[in-house]
Amino acid sequence: MAEVSQEVKEFMKSSIVTDYTKDIQQYNLGPLWEAIPEIMNHTPKPHAEAYLWSDELIKKKMGEAAQIFTPERGGERRAIYFQNPGLTYRKPWGWASTTQTIYAAVQMLQPGEKAPSHRHSQSALRFISEGTGAYTIVQGERIFMEEGDFLITPKNLWHGHEHVGTEPMLWMDALDIPTIYSIGGTFFEPYADGLQQPDIPDNFTEKRYRGGMVRPVGDDKYTVAPLANYKWDRTVEGIKGLMEFDPNPHHGFAVEYINPSTGKSANPTLGTRMQHLPKDFHTKALRHTHSTVYHIHKGSGYSVINGVRFDWKKGDYFVVPNWAWYEHVASEDSYLFSVNDIPIMDRFELEQEQAYDSNNGHQIITGEFKAAFR
Repeated sequence: MAEVSQEVKEFMKSSIVTDYTKDIQQYNLGPLWEAIPEIMNHTPKPHAEAYLWSDELIKKKMGEAAQIFTPERGGERRAIYFQNPGLTYRKPWGWASTTQTIYAAVQMLQPGEKAPSHRHSQSALRFISEGTGAYTIVQGERIFMEEGDFLITPKNLWHGHEHVGTEPMLWMDALDIPTIYSIGGTFFEPYADGLQQPDIPDNFTEKRYRGGMVRPVGDDKYTVAPLANYKWDRTVEGIKGLMEFDPNPHHGFAVEYINPSTGKSANPTLGTRMQHLPKDFHTKALRHTHSTVYHIHKGSGYSVINGVRFDWKKGDYFVVPNWAWYEHVASEDSYLFSVNDIPIMDRFELEQEQAYDSNNGHQIITGEFKAAFR
């Protein structure tokens, strides 16, 4: 918006303006002349805040939840989501918002437990952080999960889980819940018979795409979920190939999970990446329209977000809001899994990116993040 003169500023504070604003508001009408400076900003001003949740806190609270909830007793999905403190005003339940558009959570499944099948209009994904022995069943396909695996469950597909192993499993869930809720598009349906039973071979899609970047003939028109599970060892192999060359100054050695039929994001509304930061690697700062939720799969280090230092280690989660300056420093070899809303921004043609030009691309640290509970 154009700069406003002092004379206009004083006029806008006069009783004739303020009285008229109150008058039209009683009829559920709004004054654009007052609203526009706050709702049409020069640059994005998200309400989401940078925040970090520690592995210790997550494990403690998930352990407590396991003593209270089971799939049969109130905990169809034993999941605790990351509520962004800047978005708690959203009613109900802060829309379960980790960023403006993304829901992220940690889910635990104990040995012998079954999480019944359901489907919904939100697209889902999960990254396995600890354990083995459980499977998710999606549209009749059992997909066995191991640490480091990335799995997708596009919208409106039946899905449930069962743990046939011996140790608890933890994974990260991410969905576009805030986005779908905000536009009034939510649908949810439980599966009538509890956990869906398999009707195609186990790990079917993983076997069909064992060749990597070669596509089975006929899949050029199959765009929903041709590959349901992206295995950890193959992700690492992709990153190792990049390590023969210079790292990206902003991302280190990073790969994006894609749909092999379309070449687009593996999940239609959420982007996902795995990045490797070698010990002592320091990325240069940048900011962009999309927001990001990070999970530290391996390693330790810190990130600087708008001048504030966030120390992280294996198992931690943290948020980089829209249009926030950020950079990463690895104290040891580290792997960071991340979820972003680039596909949403791209659909609205809103994605922009800006590099930090001062101080050789690095911010001055002005503070240190201290969570209320660690």
